[in-house]
Amino acid sequence: MSLKEILPGRLGFGTAPLGNMFRAIPDEEARATVEAAWDQGIRYFDTAPFYGAGLSEQRLGEVLSTKPRDEFVVSTKVGRVILDEVEEGARDLGEKGGIFEHGNPNKIVHEWTAEATERSIEDSLKRLGTDRLDIVWVHDIAQDFHGDAWLQKFEEARTGAFRVLSRLRDEGVIKAWGLGVNKTEPIELTLALDEPQPDGFLLAGRYTLLDHEHALQRLLPMAQEQGVGMVVGGPYSSGILAGGAHFEYQQAPQEIVAKVNRLKELTAKHGISIKAAALQFSLAHPVADAVVPGATKPSRIAEDIAALGEKIPAAFWQDLRAANLVSPAAPLPNGA
Repeated sequence: MSLKEILPGRLGFGTAPLGNMFRAIPDEEARATVEAAWDQGIRYFDTAPFYGAGLSEQRLGEVLSTKPRDEFVVSTKVGRVILDEVEEGARDLGEKGGIFEHGNPNKIVHEWTAEATERSIEDSLKRLGTDRLDIVWVHDIAQDFHGDAWLQKFEEARTGAFRVLSRLRDEGVIKAWGLGVNKTEPIELTLALDEPQPDGFLLAGRYTLLDHEHALQRLLPMAQEQGVGMVVGGPYSSGILAGGAHFEYQQAPQEIVAKVNRLKELTAKHGISIKAAALQFSLAHPVADAVVPGATKPSRIAEDIAALGEKIPAAFWQDLRAANLVSPAAPLPNGA
């Protein structure tokens, strides 16, 4: 089954912020944000055990467990197992882990074996308060490992998580599986394997207005040729395209700030929001089936829905291309 057949719409809700990403979010605010997404018609929710060491799944499950199960699609991830053991003091959470310093204090183990995958799924079902998962992504294989180390972890995933998820899909336990990463190489390697193939992938931060060149070179042509769909994660590039100060989970460097300012000048000239430009750009590629921006306040949900429906004149996309702010190879809305 293709992602397009599974996903209930082109806009989902990415729940990494519910894991206390960058800041401690009150439980009431997290709950209200999920309820706002539901009330405004969003029916696809993406989460992961890694987001706050289970906190995002717990908060999402608190709300979704009260909703009719057949009316929404949920995806979570495997690759990080959350232990009952609590860590005190400074924690080494890897390259991205520091953004969840306000999450649960439970110890996180990086493991993509078959046994870890099955345990991770069981734990996610409990935290989410549901009896089934729709999509499972293999999370961040290359994130904290370099050189031969990440290839060793990839092999662990290939012989472990990939095969478990393929079996669960074939048995009808899950509808689809794929990779959820913010590097293109693991997906390219997976698509080249002579093994059961993923149904799609979630690519975070690599197909945005600020960063899309690399994905266009190899990954997206491969995916398009094989009929594999993409969910675009992080369309606001860690927040810098939505009024924040972060890019790639860190304080944005000056060259990125300068590019964002140029984009803002162009959107102001055409009387549109930069959020609308960001979301609609990410969805313009034929491989893109959905986009999942994150949010921590109910008002952000309304902004995202409005941005997706905002009318953007073709002249904006033409000016964007003329200003060399996007790759010549990037498909644009309205055929610009």
